[in-house]
Amino acid sequence: MMKGQKPKNFKRTLKRLSHYLMPSRYRLLIVLLAAILSTIFTILSPKLLGNATTKIFEGMMAKFQGIPGASIDYSYIGQILLLLAGLYILSSFFSYIQQYVMASVAQRTVYQLRKEVDEKFSRLPLKYFDSHTHGEVLSRVINDVDNISNTLQQSLTQLITSIVTIIGVIVMMLTISPLMTLIVLLTLPLSFVITALIAKKSQGYFKGQQVALGKLNGHVEEMFTGHQIVKAFGQEKKAIGEFEAINETLYNAGWKAQFISGIIMPLMGFVNNIGYVLVAIFGGVFVTKRAIEVGDIQAFIQYARQFSQPITQAANIANIIQSTIASAERVFEVLDEEEEIPEKENPQQLSNPKGNVRFEHVAFRYKQDEPLIEDMNIDIKQGQMVAIVGPTGAGKTTLMNLLMRFYEISNGSITIDGVNIRDMKYSHLRSLFGMVLQDTWLFNGTIKENIGYGKTNASEFEIIQAAKAAYADHFIRTLPDGYETVINEEASNISQGQKQLLTIARAILADPTILILDEATSSVDTRTEVAIQQAMNELMKNRTSFVIAHRLSTIRNADLILVMNHGNVIEKGTHDELLAANGFYTDLYQSQFSGSKQNGSS
Repeated sequence: MMKGQKPKNFKRTLKRLSHYLMPSRYRLLIVLLAAILSTIFTILSPKLLGNATTKIFEGMMAKFQGIPGASIDYSYIGQILLLLAGLYILSSFFSYIQQYVMASVAQRTVYQLRKEVDEKFSRLPLKYFDSHTHGEVLSRVINDVDNISNTLQQSLTQLITSIVTIIGVIVMMLTISPLMTLIVLLTLPLSFVITALIAKKSQGYFKGQQVALGKLNGHVEEMFTGHQIVKAFGQEKKAIGEFEAINETLYNAGWKAQFISGIIMPLMGFVNNIGYVLVAIFGGVFVTKRAIEVGDIQAFIQYARQFSQPITQAANIANIIQSTIASAERVFEVLDEEEEIPEKENPQQLSNPKGNVRFEHVAFRYKQDEPLIEDMNIDIKQGQMVAIVGPTGAGKTTLMNLLMRFYEISNGSITIDGVNIRDMKYSHLRSLFGMVLQDTWLFNGTIKENIGYGKTNASEFEIIQAAKAAYADHFIRTLPDGYETVINEEASNISQGQKQLLTIARAILADPTILILDEATSSVDTRTEVAIQQAMNELMKNRTSFVIAHRLSTIRNADLILVMNHGNVIEKGTHDELLAANGFYTDLYQSQFSGSKQNGSS
């Protein structure tokens, strides 16, 4: 009976979700009719069984009274049993139709929702993903959509069946005895009060249970992921102590929640039994006065039993629907997010891109009241290697995000070969770039597939040549399955340096006009770094390259070095020119050089 998360605007979200069901409205009508027919056939059964009981009772009483020729009419009872069998078969058939059709409606609706969310993600700017955790994004795409699917497929049909059952049972009970029906209905308020009180009490414990469970999962994942570090620093006792504390909280919240919610059924059973006792007493009196048949009492007791179950179901489903609407609301929030600026109707395309890049009076801010880049002017010629250096948070990666339109500039313009990047299609603009980032990204697939990701329909020969150029071919061939070796989901079956080599091979295969290298050799050993640097020098010939570097020794030969701090380019020039200027770059360089010199002398 735990209530789920409540939606902020129930009516509006329900109305919007119903629009997704409109294309299946005729199927939903079939579901409704099938549910009504299935329930009606089930509801008729106790009445017919009661008729059979009455006939047996009358036959037995006639024999007991010694009436000549008295006997039980087995022919009539047989007809009723055949009719009952037919009703049960029809009920099962319509129930099957109901579930089958509703499954297709649910899956079509969820398919459309997933499709829209997936397409939406491709149109969302990078700032959305920077401002939302991966877990939250995945939760909306998977958990919330699955919640909607389960409710549509199961709870919605149960709700229809419960409502039809309640109405049908009341009608059948009224046809037997209005007075006894009133007695059963009088027990309803007590049932509602008990359910409401217990649900309210258990809510807090269920919430505490979920919070503690989330903390426990997070702690276990964190400890096992960093198991080696925990052992290295001797923090096992601390980790176990934290686990036990969270586990204790989970235990306390869990048993209280389960205990309190678990007493609902016994209490409901107690209330129902009061109703049965009253029905039996009044029914017995009515039978003795021949105001009602014995079989009708039996039927009425069955209806009374059927009556409480759909009410409990409906109460549970009401909570589930609240949670489902909250899930739908979260999905709709994604669909309503601000998208990337729409592309121009007649976008420009570079037929023969060269790689001349110009920043003119560029201004940018993540937050309206906090300017980051103001009036930036940079002119980069085709084939130049541009190094970008500066302390953490200086804006080096931001510059690359602006260049690829992951973020939109506030003022000014960025052009490639004289064409404003805002006048290009996103796909065309980003196809001009090849990226190798410090944080490697590989997917669950073969090494050949991961390298081939850089170019559509790349041949095996091209993939191998790219791997050779990145000095990755040798280590790939030493693996058990070579290029067919499958990289697992965490890419933990190859080293960090090997991952970086594969991402470099992928960039080489893409053969882009402009390269972006964000500390591309940071995770490889010195010898491999020299080899990769040679490959990069070949790759960067006649190709504009942006190199974000922390180790200044790797960018001495850059054609242009941009020194950034607090979002602005404060110095620019070659390595020798910047050292001669004896400014911020000189301080950075000398701090690294003196540090490495001291390490070497020690």
